[in-house]
Amino acid sequence: EVMVAQRTQPFKQLFRELYTPNGNERDADGVSSRRYAGHQVDARKASGLFAASGWVFDYDLGFSRTFHRQQITVECGVIDGWGTAAEVQDREIDEVRFYPAGSWKPLPLAEVPPRVFSEAMRDLDLVVSVAHAGGQHADASESSVEMRGRLVQETARLLGLANVEVSGHHVRIEGALGAYSIHLGSGMVHRMPGHAVCIIAVSAQHRGRVFLPFADDDPRTAEIVSKTVLLARDDKITDPTIVAQLVR
Repeated sequence: EVMVAQRTQPFKQLFRELYTPNGNERDADGVSSRRYAGHQVDARKASGLFAASGWVFDYDLGFSRTFHRQQITVECGVIDGWGTAAEVQDREIDEVRFYPAGSWKPLPLAEVPPRVFSEAMRDLDLVVSVAHAGGQHADASESSVEMRGRLVQETARLLGLANVEVSGHHVRIEGALGAYSIHLGSGMVHRMPGHAVCIIAVSAQHRGRVFLPFADDDPRTAEIVSKTVLLARDDKITDPTIVAQLVR
């Protein structure tokens, strides 16, 4: 209904990233999540991202966020490399625990409300993607890739584009002039079996002309959707600089 009626939500609701406990986290006795443990993050960037999502920093505990309605506090430990060069630049994410209000005994992860768990992991996924000390870009985070894949699938379904398929981190397109692959993280296009295709994105144009079901200040999502629609109808492309790359 949202896609058909082109209802733009003020933030990601229907397509909001969802995180569910993995096998180890579903263990009835498990109280700690280590899915992001060991990730090194830039201390300044990580602190800014945590703060923007409502987390506060404590030198002894690390970062914490309280879900007031559910009366649960989530704590994310960090190893700050005190006394080493890492103290200035990098921190290492440690385990995550959830505590009920007024208690120092952590909740088993199986008892944490699903929405609280998902929102906490969503915040951490953003931190380890954007502030990763290795330079990983937010566009390549698993949550962004999954959300864009679902959005491409819905767009293709509504437009009747039967030649579009999402597989892993890529959109596969069987066009009239060739087969293409679009990376859901970077937006890079390849004409199979591997020839790169340069399609310059104009962010302002994409944002106004490509429908997204939520208000989003990230132009990459609109860029990927627009490239998918364009290449699925490659026999109708009139831009000579693009056509020249497709008919080699």
